[in-house]
Amino acid sequence: MANHKSALKRIRSNEAKRLRNRYQHKTTRTYIKRLLGTTDKPEAEKLFSEVSGMIDKLAKNNIIHKNKAANQKSKLAKRVAAL
Repeated sequence: MANHKSALKRIRSNEAKRLRNRYQHKTTRTYIKRLLGTTDKPEAEKLFSEVSGMIDKLAKNNIIHKNKAANQKSKLAKRVAAL
């Protein structure tokens, strides 16, 4: 167990950040699955712009690596263009 007040605070704040990051990542994955399941092109384009922003936000906050974000966006863009 932690011996300092600051260490206890760090444990609490790390847990709060972990839960927030987990929520954002899981929500983005759900939107990606929704986009991949769409067959309607206008709806897919609308969803893609939303998902693209979510992926960028994850990369900006270091929840996922920037290269992973770029790969995901590229893959999704190809999928939407093929509809």
